Amino acid sequence: MKKLVLAAAFTAAASTAFAGSVADPVIEAPVVVEEATSSSGSVALPLILLAVVVAAIAAN
Repeated sequence: MKKLVLAAAFTAAASTAFAGSVADPVIEAPVVVEEATSSSGSVALPLILLAVVVAAIAAN
């Protein structure tokens, strides 16, 4: 019985000695920000020019 108690105490002491840290450090991922351009600007300008030309032809 004495050996069993000693073995249990030794096992408990050995398992806590090699348990490691309490918690791993939290490392946040870097934030990547991409610049987005609006595609409506490239479509709006030709449509406005077309409207001006149509208005000039219609007024003539």
